[in-house]
Amino acid sequence: MREAEEAEKAEETEEAVRSGGEASEGAGPGDDTEAAAAEAGAVPGDGEAGAGDGSEDPVTIDAVSAPDAEGRPRRTTRRFPLFTRDTARPEGGGRAAPGDAPAPARQWPILAVLSAVGLGLLLVALDAFRFGTVLIGAALLAGAVMRWMLPDVGMLAVRSRFTDMVTYGVLGLAIVLLALMAQPNPWLVIPFLDDTLHFTVR
Repeated sequence: MREAEEAEKAEETEEAVRSGGEASEGAGPGDDTEAAAAEAGAVPGDGEAGAGDGSEDPVTIDAVSAPDAEGRPRRTTRRFPLFTRDTARPEGGGRAAPGDAPAPARQWPILAVLSAVGLGLLLVALDAFRFGTVLIGAALLAGAVMRWMLPDVGMLAVRSRFTDMVTYGVLGLAIVLLALMAQPNPWLVIPFLDDTLHFTVR
């Protein structure tokens, strides 16, 4: 019985060897290379993934970007996302008060600027055009000062510190100057601007 079993095993082994040899004869040199690479743990056509050095680096087929929240690499794409998931916080965009403070207190810079602008608009509606417009410009100038002096201003920070300062400052100064030079009976008279205006209109 043992001899019969050993003979059957020997025949099965010979058949397996023959079938493997026929498969290897039918394969080309490129297939041998790919098979060797697959056995080594590399991806065909990817020269960066090496094998045999004992490293356990993950093998990637597609391009990947920074890891996600779970630490797995995310596949990159050239298309813009349909919905914006998140954006980088601008410089100085943190809370303007401790975290245990109420929400309005944490955003007091933007609330102060918006309150002053709202009061200025109310004065303009009540026929106090010059006072209201000056107040609006002064609110923007105050926003520029707060953006410069305070380390964190909450939602008052939109872009970089320098860009916000220039934007708030230029708009506020322009509004104040236009309010002071508004007709009739302007509070501020700049002769060369008056002459330039009349020269261009003529």
